[in-house]
Amino acid sequence: MDNNNILQKLEGLESRYEEVSTLITDPDVIADQPRYVKLTKEWKDLGDIMDARKRYINCLDSIKEAKDILANENDPEMKEMAREELNENEALQPKLEEEIKIALVPKDPEDAKNVQMEIRGGAGGDEAALFAGDLFSMYKKYCESKGWTVSVTSVSEGAVGGYKEIDFAVSGTDVYGTLKYESGVHRVQRVPATETQGRMHTSAATVAVLPEADKFEVNINEGDIKWDTFRSSGAGGQNVNKVESGVRLRYPWKNPNTGEVEEILIECTETRDQPKNKERALSRLYTFIHDREHQKYVDDIASRRKSLVSTGDRSAKIRTYNFPQGRVTDHRIGYTTHDLNGFLAGNIQDMIDALTVAENAEKLKETEL
Repeated sequence: MDNNNILQKLEGLESRYEEVSTLITDPDVIADQPRYVKLTKEWKDLGDIMDARKRYINCLDSIKEAKDILANENDPEMKEMAREELNENEALQPKLEEEIKIALVPKDPEDAKNVQMEIRGGAGGDEAALFAGDLFSMYKKYCESKGWTVSVTSVSEGAVGGYKEIDFAVSGTDVYGTLKYESGVHRVQRVPATETQGRMHTSAATVAVLPEADKFEVNINEGDIKWDTFRSSGAGGQNVNKVESGVRLRYPWKNPNTGEVEEILIECTETRDQPKNKERALSRLYTFIHDREHQKYVDDIASRRKSLVSTGDRSAKIRTYNFPQGRVTDHRIGYTTHDLNGFLAGNIQDMIDALTVAENAEKLKETEL
């Protein structure tokens, strides 16, 4: 894509940006919530591209102006300033072109969504549960560093610590677009605290990252939901045993692909407030059904891509945490960091950045920009 092509493409988008800017102020559009949400997202994405366009045009103008001064000006000081300006903008130009190319790649509409995450201890018994606990702590610290909110919805604790399984919601800006790369099997190699012979064990935990469904994306007849309440167990003093704050919902879901009806069971004991637990259980139901009904969409993306960077394939072994060597390796892109302790303390941004770059490179090949 040469300079003229970039500018031609951006000019076409400028008129669409102006059109969307007008549409989102239209009362009829505002009244149509699904359309309004979609257009607002498009307006924001196009606004980012328009900002890059402005910076790119300024850069090209500065290069042209500097070259003009160097060709026609006699003042040595002016020529020196123009030379500096030229060097600076010629270095900036390819960076802006790359930024624009990536911005022009169609975004996954799911990327801006909040997520529901599930971590399950896999093979390895107690050690797998401890590792699932380590992963939850890692994600919690990372999310807090991003200013995101983490809400635990359901927990089953391991016998010696950690979790057999833990479900939690994460809300913030572009959460799914950032965390989607974490879906898959995470493997740990270390000498467990429970091992008396000093032998190294390999165990695993599965991480699932599901984009949270908007209500208008999934059709649920809330009248078909059967609700139960129960007393939460665990820490919390006398109140826990007296108040039925835990909620359980059962919903008969008809699989649109097979026509079969299966019962979905969801429990939430996150808070002592029953209405809040109901609200969160309902949100998980929408997300669960959205995930099941969109699996074909996810599979189609996976089949179109050669790599497993963000296919959502939860059976793929994506990463190994090796304690004796103090390293973490992502098998999809061959990326290794030797700061295992820092990684488990939530410093996972470099890994996510490397995965994002790999996926963007793949998308650029597909679109041939």
